[in-house]
Amino acid sequence: MTSNQPDIALWEAYQKGDHDSFALLFRRYYEPLVQYGSKLTSSSDVLEDCIQELFTELWQNKSQTQVQSVKAYLFKSLKYKLYRAHQRKTTGPFNENHSDALFELSHETLLVGREQDAEKTARVLQALAQLSNRQKEIIYLKFYQELNYEEVSEIMNINYQAARNLLYQSIKSLKKLLTTAALLCFLLF
Repeated sequence: MTSNQPDIALWEAYQKGDHDSFALLFRRYYEPLVQYGSKLTSSSDVLEDCIQELFTELWQNKSQTQVQSVKAYLFKSLKYKLYRAHQRKTTGPFNENHSDALFELSHETLLVGREQDAEKTARVLQALAQLSNRQKEIIYLKFYQELNYEEVSEIMNINYQAARNLLYQSIKSLKKLLTTAALLCFLLF
């Protein structure tokens, strides 16, 4: 298998036992999984263990799951493993639908990271900080990981329309917050 093979072709080859395809999937998705997982947990050890466990189980079980998107499947699987690890670490039950509290959008991954103007960046960061964690997560998945709505809805365990609505509301909130912040800055200066 070559490194420019589509994900689905690699997935199908892996399911047939092709070690090279599996290794290529691992290399292709290791870093994106680390980036996404670091938003869900602050423990790099737990994250590393969950990624290794994910790929070990995939290889041992030769998952026959038909997937539309390998990336979405791996992200969702990692998210589940991290939740399970969190559940084992805490005594209380963990409700996946209230996973809101774990997601944190880091400064390195913000859309405005490339922007030159420090003042505008600070205003955007303040606005993003006011969003809910679910809103931060959907912005990260949609814009940084470039996932489509079907993939986002699968990862976040919500339906397609709920994903569209959540992103719309997130952007609407950002617009409102940024307009208010811009007006405030204008009045102060």
